[in-house]
Amino acid sequence: MPKSKVRKKTDYTINPANRTPVKIKAGPSSTLYISVMLGLMLLGLLWIIVFYLAGENLAWMNSLGSYNFAIGFGFMIVGLIMTMRWR
Repeated sequence: MPKSKVRKKTDYTINPANRTPVKIKAGPSSTLYISVMLGLMLLGLLWIIVFYLAGENLAWMNSLGSYNFAIGFGFMIVGLIMTMRWR
């Protein structure tokens, strides 16, 4: 029986010499970073709680109206975004 033709296979392996090195930051986050992150999330939560409980009695908070939700959730979102950089 005749031998079939051998096809040349394409080499898909990555040459390790062509890869650029990636700098990895080592070590945990500082306690100040973690404190600010958690503090912002708690500040946003407290802002919304105070608005619900005493918003009518505080003139400056009552004048903000629905912007209190934006401020409170803004603090919480900034804290949550900071969790992406937490090590």
